[in-house]
Amino acid sequence: MTTILIVEDEPRIAAFVSRGLESAGYETTIVDDGPEALEVILRGEADLVLLDVGLPTMDGFEVLRNLRAQGSTIPVIMLTARSSTRDTVEGLDSGANDYVSKPFTFDELLARVRSRLRETAGSQPTTLTHGDVVLDILARRATVGGREVDLSAREFALAEQFLRNPGQVLTREQLLSRVWGLDFDPGSNVVDVYVRYLRGKLGPEHITTVRGVGYRWE
Repeated sequence: MTTILIVEDEPRIAAFVSRGLESAGYETTIVDDGPEALEVILRGEADLVLLDVGLPTMDGFEVLRNLRAQGSTIPVIMLTARSSTRDTVEGLDSGANDYVSKPFTFDELLARVRSRLRETAGSQPTTLTHGDVVLDILARRATVGGREVDLSAREFALAEQFLRNPGQVLTREQLLSRVWGLDFDPGSNVVDVYVRYLRGKLGPEHITTVRGVGYRWE
């Protein structure tokens, strides 16, 4: 699943952006200062960064310059209340891929996120296909035999895990961690419930139960 790092020290804004992105099918991580953001990015734990300029300790421009100096090419969208041309130029010259001034509408931000991810997709496949099931990763669309199927964000993320690992047994623990970001809870049946949802929407023949272990996409 695509992970977006939100670097924002205003909890209200961070929560608003996070909720919207997760509803659109992305995974999010929130940090509120520059040094922590650098650590997360350099560990390879994000695919795109939404970076606020006005951060404590180390501002967004400095974070970005540090990233580029260390060779990181991760796409970065700057978020700022500053709207002067000088600040925009500084952000872009520091290596930003885009620049969004506050206040912004979420639809505009989401469009920019999708655009930047599309640009950096490069040779990576933007669709996953197995048999008659096709997932469009960028558009977050699923089709079965050419017919579009409505999947929730979690259902899509679960389907993505299966199609990225066809023929491989995925344990409940792996799925719970990758799709929900949770530690394994032997008392939880959320994975089984969502597998049932997927079977109903994509076809029961695609997902085989491996008793006592997990599931496999046939």
